[in-house]
Amino acid sequence: MRLMAFVDVFLSPLGFGLLLALVLWLSRRRLPRGVFRAGIAVEIACLFLTTPVGANFLTSWQEQRAALAACTAPDPDTIVVLSGGMRRDAENAADFGVLNVASLQRTLAGAALARNVSGAAVVFAGGARVGGSSHVSQAAVMAGVAERLGVPRAAIRVETESTTTWENARDVRALEPKLPTRIALVTSALHMPRALIAFRAAGFEPCAHASDYRSAPYDGPADLLPSAGAIANADATLHEWVGEIVYRFRAAW
Repeated sequence: MRLMAFVDVFLSPLGFGLLLALVLWLSRRRLPRGVFRAGIAVEIACLFLTTPVGANFLTSWQEQRAALAACTAPDPDTIVVLSGGMRRDAENAADFGVLNVASLQRTLAGAALARNVSGAAVVFAGGARVGGSSHVSQAAVMAGVAERLGVPRAAIRVETESTTTWENARDVRALEPKLPTRIALVTSALHMPRALIAFRAAGFEPCAHASDYRSAPYDGPADLLPSAGAIANADATLHEWVGEIVYRFRAAW
């Protein structure tokens, strides 16, 4: 866990920028001028990515990639919805307030798609919160929300053991009775490219139905200033890029 926290620092424009600034300052008298200037250029790039303009540049490009795998008619009648996390442990499957924004947005998108596809079956995938003490899965909570939104209970299935996107794909593939190969995959637009790699590696032919879009158009001079939301979006995009590289290697092997 400590290792991952350290890695997270290097995948954050803010964390990496602060570490680099410290290194540049402490070694400013010893570094060759060219190296020091290169470090300053990287610092400027990190600062740019902490602003809404910089973060939206990354996230909009990443999210546009999700459209490349959109479904062609007719839509698959099996919908797989991936969990996106919980804010805390769930007390029970009706504790809907635990779902974070990504999980809730994905659930809403999956339920909306199910209403438009005749006879659709909806599979929610995702285990309990990692590091938590509750055994209530994200999938169970999301299924409860979907049922409240009008998805018939008989049409819902849950996969409750997976804790990563790769495991989502593997464990959904292992469900009995088997799911059809062609499915509609619902997840956040930012996360969709990596999810597609995992589900293709598991033997599915996924069609992308993206939700939870984060990028936004330029809204004025304030977008040139750093913000917490921009830092979070840039962090998430860089994490997805690294995750994609790892998943492509896993799929190749």
